Amino acid sequence: MKDSTCYFNFPNGLPKIHEHNGNPSQGLGLFEKDRLIVFFSYESDLGDGWEDSEVHNNPKSIRESALKMGTNIVWYSLTQ
Repeated sequence: MKDSTCYFNFPNGLPKIHEHNGNPSQGLGLFEKDRLIVFFSYESDLGDGWEDSEVHNNPKSIRESALKMGTNIVWYSLTQ
């Protein structure tokens, strides 16, 4: 069953887009009551995957993961 809070599923968690020091990627949030009001990705660098492909030379699969996670962020913000 698909999770209604996201459009694309990431069974292994937040995708790792850019390698810095080998630490796993993390998604952190600030909540007001039960509502997520700020999302922060750590050790992931989603924005690197959103830039032109020539900037970081990431493979297509990595760029697609970054764009899919970005879609999830927008999807969540519009549906919650």
